[in-house]
Amino acid sequence: MLNKNILIAFAVSLVISAIVAHILSDQKDFLNTTYTLTVDFMVYFSVLVGLYYFDNRKKYLLKSGRTDKSKLRHDLIKIITSLGIGEVVYTIVRWFLQYYFLKLNYDAYLASIASQVISIIICLLVINLSVKMTGLYKDGN
Repeated sequence: MLNKNILIAFAVSLVISAIVAHILSDQKDFLNTTYTLTVDFMVYFSVLVGLYYFDNRKKYLLKSGRTDKSKLRHDLIKIITSLGIGEVVYTIVRWFLQYYFLKLNYDAYLASIASQVISIIICLLVINLSVKMTGLYKDGN
């Protein structure tokens, strides 16, 4: 479920980031890259949080109807740790790749798409390794 939500969030942010990169193509390369990455994160995390909430809202309910805050906190720490490591790698790789592609005179939208696709692949590898190392889904959830 987490990979599905991550892929959907990445797809939405890919499209919007490419549009933003194209709109800002007259900006200096480092500004275009920085603004595009900022929009990418805002869109990505908004979509991911929304999807995670809808997929898991019943997982943390007790029989009394109250939220199991301990289980929720425990899983959120694992998710943040797993995603955090991947996002640091993603941010560094994406920023440098987009900047590099812009310096090679790629169209801004193409530089955004190419850098994001490459970064997504690397990020997913890191996230999956992190999730396995933290045992996020060890309990079968």
